[in-house]
Amino acid sequence: MNQPATRRKRIVVIGAGFGGVSFCQSFPEGLADITLVDRNNYHLFQPLLYQVATADLSPSDIAEPIRTIFDRRRDVTVLMDEVTHISLRDRQVTMQRRTLEYDYLVLAFGARTGYFGNQDWARHAGGLKGIEDALNIRNRVLTAFEEAENCPDPEQVRRLTTFVVVGGGPTGVELAGALGELTRRVLRRDFKNIDTSQARVFLIQGAPRLLPPYHASLSEYARQKLVNLGVDVRISARVTRVGPQRVELENGKVIEAANIIWCAGVEGHPLARTLGLPIDRAGRLKVEADLRLPGHREAFAIGDIAALTDAKGAEVPGVAPAALQMGKYAARAIAAELCGKPAPPPFVYFDKGSMATIGRAAAVLEIGKLRMTGFFAWIGWLIVHLAMLVGFNNKVSVLTEWIFRYVTYRQGARIITTPRTEELLRDVAS
Repeated sequence: MNQPATRRKRIVVIGAGFGGVSFCQSFPEGLADITLVDRNNYHLFQPLLYQVATADLSPSDIAEPIRTIFDRRRDVTVLMDEVTHISLRDRQVTMQRRTLEYDYLVLAFGARTGYFGNQDWARHAGGLKGIEDALNIRNRVLTAFEEAENCPDPEQVRRLTTFVVVGGGPTGVELAGALGELTRRVLRRDFKNIDTSQARVFLIQGAPRLLPPYHASLSEYARQKLVNLGVDVRISARVTRVGPQRVELENGKVIEAANIIWCAGVEGHPLARTLGLPIDRAGRLKVEADLRLPGHREAFAIGDIAALTDAKGAEVPGVAPAALQMGKYAARAIAAELCGKPAPPPFVYFDKGSMATIGRAAAVLEIGKLRMTGFFAWIGWLIVHLAMLVGFNNKVSVLTEWIFRYVTYRQGARIITTPRTEELLRDVAS
């Protein structure tokens, strides 16, 4: 059945991360009908997930309901559903509850934790990609200390209070630093039978230094700061096996720990592999210079799921600023096509710099040839992350928590929220 010529074009956006939200916010209002699909009903600010995992922030501090973001956009329909199949040939998106047809498709469904082909390791070393992951880590960490407080066996206490973070990128460095502060500064007054400052935090990095994309001087600063926080940093140490509460390294070293957290890699969403299109080694979709899928001018891939070397020869990283820029570019490209205007030039990533925080009042910042460490880099990190948070209430809440923690050295979210506390206790203690 032929559709009326006056029908507005239909755009389906899959994923409400940085890329998907940026696309919808940037697309001219009223030019098309947009359907935004996500399996969650919220937009998540992933860069601060580690602070939820270490009881610095609550989940609501870094998440904003998608419907609230677009409550004034009459042309944006939000659906909470999970995509099960995409037919590029038929221009259809199949979900658990319905099927959508589209004129344009924007794939922004991100990535997941990657284990370099060792997917069975996921049972013993959880990643940190969503709120559920962060809450699971927080519950396990706090439960380990609670169990240690009740444990008469020194060897068992030692295992319960040992934490291993695998991966020395920004997430691993920030998480290890936060765990170091948590064990040595925050929890020290909370327990009477154990000394939390004796807890061991390992950071395992396979590369020769931490934060490989950064300048070597910044990597060394981060390492020194972590050591000052009591973190045992192991560089050039490759993991050969992850088992129940144990990590084996290629040098034969075995670390027994009740909590193992995997921050060593990411891979593309499994849906990308079902499309029959070229993908890179990480399972990300290889896109053309204008972010379109090869052979499908109506379909775009943006954010973590897109593998692209831009027009200037720079490999576009899987970070929030890149996803935001990609979303805006795709919106401009489709809008120009609908309005009969020339297409924008090929996408070029504008690198606004990189930063990572290492505990209290310490961070590294790199913008071009400008490199900064210490307190002022940390202030810059705070300002940038507050600016990127979606929702005024979230900005106020996070700022208030940060000020409170800076003054008091106390976290406000140190609660175990799992409804299966007894099961969690058995799992951590076994």
